[in-house]
Amino acid sequence: MTDEWPALPYEEWRETRDTLHMYTQVVGKLRLELCAFEPQWGNVPLYVTARGLTTTPIPFGSKSFDAELDLVDHVLVIRSSDGGLTRRPLGGPVADFYQGLLEDLRSLDVVATISTLPSEVPDPIAFPADRVHHVYDPVWANRFWRVLARIDTVFKEHRALFGGRTSLVHFFWGTFDLALTRFSGNAASPGADPDTIRRFSANAEQIAAGWWPGDQAHPFAAFYAYGYPKPRGIEKAQVAPPQARWDAGAGEFFLPYADMRAASDPRAALVEFLDSTYRATAKLLEWSEELTEIETPRS
Repeated sequence: MTDEWPALPYEEWRETRDTLHMYTQVVGKLRLELCAFEPQWGNVPLYVTARGLTTTPIPFGSKSFDAELDLVDHVLVIRSSDGGLTRRPLGGPVADFYQGLLEDLRSLDVVATISTLPSEVPDPIAFPADRVHHVYDPVWANRFWRVLARIDTVFKEHRALFGGRTSLVHFFWGTFDLALTRFSGNAASPGADPDTIRRFSANAEQIAAGWWPGDQAHPFAAFYAYGYPKPRGIEKAQVAPPQARWDAGAGEFFLPYADMRAASDPRAALVEFLDSTYRATAKLLEWSEELTEIETPRS
């Protein structure tokens, strides 16, 4: 166990987690509203930076702007390509954060209308009315970002070992998880009567891996991996490290974050999980082994 992989016990930071989740939804919906649609919702996630989570540049008229949740100084930073800059301290009710973000955008001559209802959460509260989520502890928020930053580097190395199309390593603010998806190029059916999110995310054959900090249904941080469509017999596959397991309810492989931290080499345990779950799933989906045969330049 090492401080390089900080502990993140769900119950101890749950209130900050839930507030920060809503902050990321407010910021993320700017991309949803203003960025051109990309397959599998590639236009909506946030991205890990050296200080927090960012939208990356968003087009608006003849200029662009970005918004970053700086989880080191604990401010919302908005920058525009014409030199504008705002900084707003993080903390307080989601309703105030939402109104403050709109005010900051207007001061930069950016007028944006976003959906005010949170996505992919039970019992959503519209942002302008949300004073339930108001707890923001900078210590826990920073620890969360430190975990994301560590995982982000490993996921990026895993992404580099694939010759087909992949997503970027990105943070989905709806489900509040860091994710990476590989694609075979084959289409898939999103199932009968899918909702809008599933219709445009489950329409391609894919193998995904990710990490999320836990929720009410699974109150522990964990890595996950799955293939879609679900390969027949995948639940019997042998994966590593030994603490990894198949969760029948979720239909995914899990590696609890606490178990990974407890390994003698946590990073190696994570690499094992990413590699073994991919290979087990790719074999059953009959993906070509050439997809992971990457030639690299000689040094």
